[in-house]
Amino acid sequence: MTKIMKWTSPALAILVATMAFGTAGPAFAVRPTVDRQIAVLQGLDKVTAQVSRMQVQVGEASSFGTLDFMVRACRSTRPDETPENAVFLEISDTPPGEARHSVFSGWMFSSSPAVSALDHPVFDIWVLRCVDQIIADPEDFGATRRYRLPNDPPVPDRPPAARRL
Repeated sequence: MTKIMKWTSPALAILVATMAFGTAGPAFAVRPTVDRQIAVLQGLDKVTAQVSRMQVQVGEASSFGTLDFMVRACRSTRPDETPENAVFLEISDTPPGEARHSVFSGWMFSSSPAVSALDHPVFDIWVLRCVDQIIADPEDFGATRRYRLPNDPPVPDRPPAARRL
């Protein structure tokens, strides 16, 4: 038993020293992030199955159904890192006829929404991404409009009428 103790004590001391002075490296790596101005969130009303996309600026409050939420921070990894977006949310619920109460406060992650999720019987909210400018929804572009690339040939407005013989 003493031989084991004599052998493990120096080995343990070396391991602790190398970790303390950085030669062994940290146990986990912290990815550098960039603070963004706008959180893009998506909400689901489980009763009506309606999905809504919301863009909320950091420091501003918004609402979805009976939920009121405040975005405190929105961070994303740098472009050369694995994509990840994290939003710090404070969410409170005000059911009809009841007092307001807090239902969530913490970080939500776009790549792992189940890690830190809102637990609510009627509504779900999750993070899509963090951006610096408002993103236009696809509906705003017009579903029938065709976007041309610079080398595309011109497209006629309507097909030519069929010839009758």
